[in-house]
Amino acid sequence: MGTTGKQGLTTPAQTTARKESAPVNATALRDDTFGASKAFVKGTVYEKRPYVKAAFANPYNLSLFLGGLAAAGLTLSPLLALVVLGLEILWLVYAPGSKLLQRLLWDPQIDKERLAEVQAALQSRMQSLDENDRERVQELVARQVEINQLAAQNPSFTGELLRTELGKTDRLVEAFIDMAVTCSRYEQYLESIDLNELERDRQRWERVAKQGEKDDEGTNIARKNLAVILKRFDKMKEIHRYLMVARGQLDLIENSFQLIADQIVTMQSPQELTGQLDELLDGVESIKQTAADTERLLNPMGLKDF
Repeated sequence: MGTTGKQGLTTPAQTTARKESAPVNATALRDDTFGASKAFVKGTVYEKRPYVKAAFANPYNLSLFLGGLAAAGLTLSPLLALVVLGLEILWLVYAPGSKLLQRLLWDPQIDKERLAEVQAALQSRMQSLDENDRERVQELVARQVEINQLAAQNPSFTGELLRTELGKTDRLVEAFIDMAVTCSRYEQYLESIDLNELERDRQRWERVAKQGEKDDEGTNIARKNLAVILKRFDKMKEIHRYLMVARGQLDLIENSFQLIADQIVTMQSPQELTGQLDELLDGVESIKQTAADTERLLNPMGLKDF
């Protein structure tokens, strides 16, 4: 088939019956508070941070520790070595728990390392997206950070709430990226199909099937070709249907994040945030089910790994 770009979908004379989707478990994602919390906790002060590792790996500590051991070795002084080891133990016992050192040294270093890891993972996942979708993801992540910061300033939001409810925003960002990647993959596939040529093939095989003898081998082959082409048209319609719903859900997540950022400063009850996030997560779960159904339809076409 040709590759002249995306064409308008031509409705064939016959279409196969559309199978109904399996019931959507809309509460699976929403009620997974542990999973929702885990992603958010990962990047916040609530997680147990590796302060001991940071204290030991501190360049000043390593310089003094290794230098002291080297001096003890050169002077053949076991007493000096014991003093150096003792001071290092004291440092590793007390330095990691120092609030002052955490604020001035450990937290900025850990935050910088984790931010670099998150950005690298994000860039890797967004490689298949076009520039517009990459910008949308970056703006959504920025909006999420703003929501987290504003919620932390609202006295109505306790630490437990931040771990559970705001953790759901991470799942929404993950779902946004997954849907954007899936939409991009499907759109790239559709752009590779010349639907006008496919329609000409349908008409040609339909004409041969009608004009040929009933038991003729050529007529039977024509019917089989026609059946395959009709299935392809049906699957193209499924792809278009998924894209319409998924793109709409992407817009809804963006608009809802903007609304939450506008409202969160003045929210008086945590339930106000809970309701909005749960509604979004229900929608995401529904889209995930639709995507799974679409993938099952595309598998016979060999598009699962496209």
